[in-house]
Amino acid sequence: MTETDIGAAANNYDGEIVDLRDESDVTIDVGAGDDGYAYGPSAVAVSAGTEVLWDWTGEGGQHNVEAEPDGQIGESDYEFSSGDPVEGADNEYSYTFDESGIALYHCEPHLSLGMKGSIVVD
Repeated sequence: MTETDIGAAANNYDGEIVDLRDESDVTIDVGAGDDGYAYGPSAVAVSAGTEVLWDWTGEGGQHNVEAEPDGQIGESDYEFSSGDPVEGADNEYSYTFDESGIALYHCEPHLSLGMKGSIVVD
């Protein structure tokens, strides 16, 4: 969520992790924030077994959701991808987090702008 060699700090992360551990499913906006280059909320805590749905707002152009432990923004206990970046408000991607760990993810075309997110799975 902080600045790295290849990407700015998440522009809407204030150091707080939104606790959603009591929710059976969670939705994260893709294209949140004033400029459309954020995930909202950017950091959440969920319980193991929770399905997370990323829902495109239609703001900020083409986006995707990428967790790449060996590359981009650091160590992640999860690896997943929504595929190629897409634009528009009619796009969704979901992933179920079955085990405890940390997922660090980003938008491939907007990583340099700080479009990053994290999920703590308890």
